[in-house]
Amino acid sequence: MTHAPGSPRAARRGAAEAPPYDPYGPYDPYEPSDHYTAYDTYDTHEQHRAPYEPYDAPAEPYWIYQPPLGLYDPFLPEPREAVAFAHPELTDDLPAGLPTDLPELPDLPGPPDLPHVPRQAAVPRPQDDAGEGTGTRRAARRKRPGDRPDALRRLLPQALVVVFLAGGTTAFIASDKTVRLNVEGRSRTLHTFADDVDELLADEHMAIGAHDAVTPGHGHDLAPGDEITVRYGRPVALTLDGRHHRVWTTARTVAGALRQLGVRAEGAYLSTDRSAELPRHGLDLDVRTERTVTFMADGRERTIRTNAATVREAIDQAGITLRGQDTTSVHPDSFPREGQTISVMRITGGQETREVPIDFTTERRDDPTLYKGTEVVVQRGEKGVERITYALRTVNGVKQKPQRLVSETVRQPRTQIVKVGTRAMPTSVQGTDHLNWQGLARCEAGGRPNAVDPSGTYGGLYQFDVRTWQGLGGKGRPQDAPASEQTFRAKKLYVTRGATPWPVCGRKLHG
Repeated sequence: MTHAPGSPRAARRGAAEAPPYDPYGPYDPYEPSDHYTAYDTYDTHEQHRAPYEPYDAPAEPYWIYQPPLGLYDPFLPEPREAVAFAHPELTDDLPAGLPTDLPELPDLPGPPDLPHVPRQAAVPRPQDDAGEGTGTRRAARRKRPGDRPDALRRLLPQALVVVFLAGGTTAFIASDKTVRLNVEGRSRTLHTFADDVDELLADEHMAIGAHDAVTPGHGHDLAPGDEITVRYGRPVALTLDGRHHRVWTTARTVAGALRQLGVRAEGAYLSTDRSAELPRHGLDLDVRTERTVTFMADGRERTIRTNAATVREAIDQAGITLRGQDTTSVHPDSFPREGQTISVMRITGGQETREVPIDFTTERRDDPTLYKGTEVVVQRGEKGVERITYALRTVNGVKQKPQRLVSETVRQPRTQIVKVGTRAMPTSVQGTDHLNWQGLARCEAGGRPNAVDPSGTYGGLYQFDVRTWQGLGGKGRPQDAPASEQTFRAKKLYVTRGATPWPVCGRKLHG
């Protein structure tokens, strides 16, 4: 498994796998040499040591990774900070640009004692040309002036890697934040690298809907120690005092939803217990708040507090009994409103049957044998009879208008038939055309066809009364008829009665 550069695990792995620094090069105790010459004659092993000096480990020049929280565990779930130490002697010769303010190497326990291994017997080796022994050459080899710069050159890449890992680890740890996430009242602590609330919720695979509440709001920057609260929205089909509403709430109980929606729940009727949990998919909730209703009954006023669903139920709670046809000013099955005043109506009554006449109709038939303006009734009409039943009511002692219930026809009416003349009216009457009708008209009415006497009884040119006029076949009033018709009717009257109808002016007919 690999780790991204700069991650804590990569830093720890790099520190653990870096080879130790060796400023003197690889050590080989068996390097070929010139002939060895012992310093002195020896007889026993105790008197003489090995012909070469034992290898002395150099001072600790290594870069050492020291985890601050114990031993390195590659399976730790949280990032840990890596700390790099440098030996003070190495920082003096580092190239320019390399940071030298690394912490000093703490006091560490020395290397453990190694088990004693017996040395092999020394083999005399020839001296070199200068007459020096191998020990002198080894000492010279260890002190070659060119060794230290080579060691620094080998150390530089390792130091740069450690510095890079230390810086990446520090940045990695700095972006790690510890926050608390509270979802529906369940809180837990998280380590996150998210920059804001939306990124944290996305990392937690939490889908937030339009009716869900997130505190602090979307896009809010995260800081260590922040607490993010998520409350899911729940749909509620609310029937409040008979009116239907579709609302959303983030409360988890019925009581919390009522408080959030501003519904007065004291004394109210609830279709679901107020301590019940609201499921995520929502529920149907019927709420009837307590209202003040006043009843006027039997001359008394009664005011009650009720959460009844109907007026009828509220009347029962008020102790009022409805009997027979008794009712209320509003429908008994309607919903009682706050502050409403309802009247109780005491109704008594019975039924009454009446016979009512039915008017007959008139049928008019044209008759060419009769002169125009002449009508003759050939069948007299008769009225019929209808029997009607009415309901009589008295409301709170006051009689009401009778209400028609049923009706039946006892006798059908008989139609009246009238013949109407269509024959043309004659313009003259035999034996009367030679008379002075203009002189008579001037004497009776001043020659005015629409003249009427002061009493209103007589009218027209010849001052007919209505009865005489209609007896001669005229219609309506004589003063309304044309002058020619008035003269024709006057001639007919003269034939039957002479000049008698005009006792004063009749002499004008002959003079």
